[in-house]
Amino acid sequence: MEQEIEVLLVEDNPDDAEFAIAALKKYDLAKRLLHLWDGEEAINFLFGEGKFSGRQLANTPKVILLDLQIPKLNGIEVLQKIKCDERTRKIPVVVLTSSKENTDKKKCYNLGANGYVVKPLESDQFYKTVAEVGFYWLVNNQPPV
Repeated sequence: MEQEIEVLLVEDNPDDAEFAIAALKKYDLAKRLLHLWDGEEAINFLFGEGKFSGRQLANTPKVILLDLQIPKLNGIEVLQKIKCDERTRKIPVVVLTSSKENTDKKKCYNLGANGYVVKPLESDQFYKTVAEVGFYWLVNNQPPV
């Protein structure tokens, strides 16, 4: 039986990915984390396509941390595909991005994003922010079963 992924991190910046993973690991929140580098990989994983064909689709992540500026399919396109499909629309998606643009925020919330977090520039604050997001979605949030 395949292991259930709790956190799907979709991030193409190696430094940001490293900080996010380290923050989640520090608080034991990254045992079942999958880091993907682009939007196409994320969609393939979620829908069991490409190299993920045959994956148990019932094993959905507890949360998706999604950057907006990622290759192949950008974060907004990924968010739209996730929230428009009955199989994935209930998965919480937290946009974790450097964009402070109000138009991006509006687009994401209109598409069904569950949160929009601007990446802090300072590494300590970035680390703390990701840990707080992880605690909320993986420990405190109570989704329906």
